[in-house]
Amino acid sequence: MPGLVGAFIAGSVTTLPDDMPLPRSSDVDITMVLDQPPARKLGKFSYRGVLLEVSFETPERILSKESVLGDPHLAGGVKAMQIVADPLGHLESLQSEVAGKYACRRWVRQRCRAAAALAERRLQPAGKATPLHDAVTAWLFGTSLTALILLLAGLRPPTVRRRYVEVRELLLEYGRPDFHEALLQVLGCSRWSQSQAEKHLDAVVNAFDRAKCLPKGNFLYAADISDAARPVAIGGSRELIEQRLQREAVFWMVATYSRCQWIFDLNRYDDEAFLFRQGYLSMIKDLGIGSRADLEVSCGQSLAFLPRVMEMAEAVMDATPEIKWSTRIESN
Repeated sequence: MPGLVGAFIAGSVTTLPDDMPLPRSSDVDITMVLDQPPARKLGKFSYRGVLLEVSFETPERILSKESVLGDPHLAGGVKAMQIVADPLGHLESLQSEVAGKYACRRWVRQRCRAAAALAERRLQPAGKATPLHDAVTAWLFGTSLTALILLLAGLRPPTVRRRYVEVRELLLEYGRPDFHEALLQVLGCSRWSQSQAEKHLDAVVNAFDRAKCLPKGNFLYAADISDAARPVAIGGSRELIEQRLQREAVFWMVATYSRCQWIFDLNRYDDEAFLFRQGYLSMIKDLGIGSRADLEVSCGQSLAFLPRVMEMAEAVMDATPEIKWSTRIESN
């Protein structure tokens, strides 16, 4: 392929034992490093029975070890990546350098701070012209970064869909289940019952099955609302609810429903879409968001919670034995 610098597998599949079957609710993340990458990632699609998600990076962003080490999303992926193509040996060299410094406290702290800065940007009040589903999505992902920060502090993979499950396990291991409850309270779902989550998932399923059939234009996450992605978007949430992790399933349910709303908006789909919107409004109301004013309050609560999260991140770093101090680096 012209301009190919390298390609690698990243994400949760790299942590599975070689003899473990890939769960139906998981995809395989492949990153391609190209001199001139397309403007949009390919997203999810099925290839020989495996659900792939292909994204692109530029050499400038991926081949600088400082850039990678400080990036909350790239660092863990590069450290654990399984190299598929590396014609010039750049990826192998990068992986070695990143792995050697990944657990230095300076870089762990920098990744946490970068995630916190991203959360602050996403949690700024949206303008009145911003569609509700876009404003909810910004709040949702900004708030969920509170869980991601703690995963970064504990050297855990920065997973997306399962981040509240993984942070629950981390905080249980460190004897702080109370802080997991605090994370869920900020998200607004700490009191959700299993039946409540099942009811809202049924609404998500109905919206998903209609939205997947509609034109998606240039929607960045079009591939996430498709038959190929259904085992992840729907099956993954149902799996968590059945495991009585319904509260941890809420994040991805809201993300999926918001993406369906984007597609309905694009198509000016007014008849059945009204019913789907009522289901969406019911879901976010159960998160404490019954109006735009409520959404602004929720953003403010998440922002106010961030300092506590950063304090907990420092405590997690203290309790993570793999994290190394470097006197020469830490003096800066």
